Amino acid sequence: MVINEKDVVKNVDAATVNGGRTGATAKPSLRHGALFALVLTVATTFAALAPTRSEAKQPSGLGADVSLASLPAEAQRTDQLIHSGGPFPFSRDGVVFGNYEKRLPREPRGWYHEYTVPTPGAHNRGARRIICGGNQPTEPDACFYTEDHYNSFHRIVQ
Repeated sequence: MVINEKDVVKNVDAATVNGGRTGATAKPSLRHGALFALVLTVATTFAALAPTRSEAKQPSGLGADVSLASLPAEAQRTDQLIHSGGPFPFSRDGVVFGNYEKRLPREPRGWYHEYTVPTPGAHNRGARRIICGGNQPTEPDACFYTEDHYNSFHRIVQ
């Protein structure tokens, strides 16, 4: 059933003139009008609560930007190796980073590559990484630092 605003107004006016009821016509139209108003209110409320397109794209694990100079010396050295093409100290450096937790901005598979940031005293690769994305490995579009093994990231700015 399609509710026409003119019919609702006409039926409300008729109901007012005739003391509140005009038989079978006014009562259903008023009921449908109220239902329409309720549905419209609910739809508007949900639309207002929905994230905007830019909010929806913002990953949950992305923290504040950090300057390269504020990162540990090991991270600065890893950044230099990335931009010069290596050689890298770990065999896993440069492998594709899948972004499975979706904490970085969504990009096609193969966009991101991970590099180890050595952790002093660690007997393995440790938890620190730099993840870079882009088409040119030595000229990445963006790089991100994580010190907690992919739980959170900070975009590196120069």
